[in-house]
Amino acid sequence: MVKKLNNYFQRLGKAFMLPIALISIAGIFLGIGSAFSNPNVIVKMPFLGNSILQMVFQFSKTVTGAIFGNLPVLFAIALAIGLAKDETAVAGFSGFVGYLVLNTTINFVLTSNKMIVKADLMRQAGQGMTLGIQTLELGVFGGIIVGMIAGALHNKFYTIKLPDYIGFFGGTRFVPIITTVVFSALGLAMPIVWPPISGAIQAVGYGIANLSYFGTFLFGFLERLLIPFGLHHILNAMFRFTPVGGEAIIGGKSIAGALNIYFAQLASPDTVSFSTEATRFLAQGKIPVMMFGLPAAAYAMFKTAKPENKRGVKGVLLAGALASLVTGITEPLEFSFLFVAPVLYVVHAVLSGLSFMLNHLLGVAIGNTQGGIIDLVVFGMMQPHTKWIITVLIGIAYALIYYFSFKFIIEKMNLKTPGREEDVTYEEKEESEKDDMESKAFEIIKYLGGKENIESVNNCITRLRVIIKDMSLVDETGFRKTGAKGVIKPSNTDIQVIYGPSVSQVKMAVVKALKKL
Repeated sequence: MVKKLNNYFQRLGKAFMLPIALISIAGIFLGIGSAFSNPNVIVKMPFLGNSILQMVFQFSKTVTGAIFGNLPVLFAIALAIGLAKDETAVAGFSGFVGYLVLNTTINFVLTSNKMIVKADLMRQAGQGMTLGIQTLELGVFGGIIVGMIAGALHNKFYTIKLPDYIGFFGGTRFVPIITTVVFSALGLAMPIVWPPISGAIQAVGYGIANLSYFGTFLFGFLERLLIPFGLHHILNAMFRFTPVGGEAIIGGKSIAGALNIYFAQLASPDTVSFSTEATRFLAQGKIPVMMFGLPAAAYAMFKTAKPENKRGVKGVLLAGALASLVTGITEPLEFSFLFVAPVLYVVHAVLSGLSFMLNHLLGVAIGNTQGGIIDLVVFGMMQPHTKWIITVLIGIAYALIYYFSFKFIIEKMNLKTPGREEDVTYEEKEESEKDDMESKAFEIIKYLGGKENIESVNNCITRLRVIIKDMSLVDETGFRKTGAKGVIKPSNTDIQVIYGPSVSQVKMAVVKALKKL
C-alpha cells in the first residue's frame, strides 16, 4: 500500500510539470508587459509610451491573463494527461469533460435550490465564474481534483471490453462516458461536501500564516528536502494555487494561492506594491540560494577536488552552476552531492529555509517560481517596491556562507564530492558524453535491464522517469557513463535518472531506440 501511494505521488508530481512550465513562461511575459506599461516606468523611459509598444504589452497581458484566469481547467486537463498510463489524449479530453460536467451540475443544484446569487455577492457566498458557468469557487484545487479523478478513471477503464452489441462504446470511448457519470454524481454532492473541505484547507492556511516567519522557514526547508523524492511539486502546488498559500481581494475578486495572488496583482493596474504574505512562498526565497549559494558551493567542490580531476570535474560543476544561476534549475548540481554527502544537503536545506524567512522578514516582494536571474530581473528589478536589492545583499552573504561551509565540511569529513572519488576517471566520462544521442539511448536501455524490463518512459524537468519490471536487472553504476548526475529509486519498480535540463532529448532518444529494438 505504501509503495503504491509513493508511486502515485511520484506520477502526480510529474503531472504538475506540464501546467507549471506554461505558467512559468506566461508569468515572464505578464511581468514584462506589466512592468513596461507601468506609468512610473514610462516616465523614466518615455520611448515605452509608444502606442504600438503599449499595444504589444497590453496584448501580452491579455493573452497571459486568459491563461491565469483559466488555471483550474488547465490543471484538470494536464493532470489527467500526466497521470494516464497510455492514450493520454483521451485522458486530457476526459479531464475537460469532467471539469465541464462537474461545474454544470453544481450550477444546476444551486439554481434548483435558488442559491444562485448576484455578481456582487458571489465572493461572500463562495461562488464564482468558470467557463461562463456560475458555480462554487473551487479554484485550482477543484481542477486538481478533477484531473486526479479523471486520470484514475482513464487508467481503470480505457481498455474495458463491452458486449458485442455495445462494443462500439468500449475501450477509450468509454472513458469520457464514465467520466460524465461520475462527475454528474459528484456535482450533485459538491454543494454539501465542499464547504467543510474548503474550511479545512483554509484552516491549514491560517495555521501556517499564524506560524509567521517560522512557517516561511518551514516551507523553504521542506521544499528542498522533498526534491530527492520528487514530491516538492505537490508542496509547491498546494501553496501556489490553494488557500493554504493565502487569500486576497484583488479587483473585487477573491483570489486564493500565493502565485495566483501575485499574478493577479501583477495584472491589476491598481497595484502599488505586492503582497509579501504571498511572495514569501515564491521566487524571492530561492534567489539567494540559486543565483549565489549553489554556484559558490560548486566552486567549493571544484577547489576541494583532487588536482588530477579538476579539469574533468570543471565542466560538470560549471554546467550545474549555470543552470542554477540562469534558470533556477538546481537538481543537476544538488544531485552531484546529495548521495555522496547528504550532510551537505541538510545544510543546504536549512540555508534555503533561512533564505525564505529572511526575505519575508525584510519585506521583499519578488514573485514567480524559478529563482534564477530571469526572475530577479523581471519580477524584482522591473517591478515597483520589491526591495530586490535586499535579496541581492542576502545572496552575496550566501555566496560566502555556502563556499566556506561546504569547503570546511568537505575537507573536515573527507566527503567524496565530485572530483574526490576514488574510482572515477573523468577523462572516460568526457569521452562517453561525446557519443551521439542514439548511442547513449541504447546504453541507457541496456543499464535499465533491456527493452523487456521497461514498462514506460517519461521525464520531468531534469529526470528520466522509468517504470521497470525487475530492479535487480538494473545496472545503477552504468548510468554515470551516459552523463547522469544521479539515480533515485522511489520504489522497486520506479527509477529516476537525473540528466538535467536536456532530459527531454534523452527521453525522446530512448523512446525511439526502444522502437528499433
